[in-house]
Amino acid sequence: MTLPKILIADDNQANVELMEAYLGEVDCDIAIAVDGQDTLDKIEQFQPDLILLDVMMPKLSGFEVCSQVKGKPETKNIMILMVTALNELGDIERALHAGTDDFLSKPVNKLELLKRIDNMLKLRHIEDEVERLRQYIQKMES
Repeated sequence: MTLPKILIADDNQANVELMEAYLGEVDCDIAIAVDGQDTLDKIEQFQPDLILLDVMMPKLSGFEVCSQVKGKPETKNIMILMVTALNELGDIERALHAGTDDFLSKPVNKLELLKRIDNMLKLRHIEDEVERLRQYIQKMES
């Protein structure tokens, strides 16, 4: 089984280093994106299973990135965990409207982050299995 791929998208170097340190306990490949446009570019190259997405970034906000990712058939199944200092009800609603799969407020609690990552990667794996089975059944029927 291949290692899950996690993309950390945050323009703050200290936040990136903290996330990387937390992810030291997760068996995964990690890539870093430093702004919204870089995130979209890295998604194409790296093809992550999960994105830890900051909301307030240069070039494109996390909301805009999330909307674009979830709006394309080839990337809509990538799990997105928005990690942000914004925690007003309106921000959470905006993140959900953009298509985020989950939302976590900064400062991030390590155990909560790791549990959410674990759950999201399990869900992604199950969705991939269901899609493979669907394609197999479709092939057998034709």
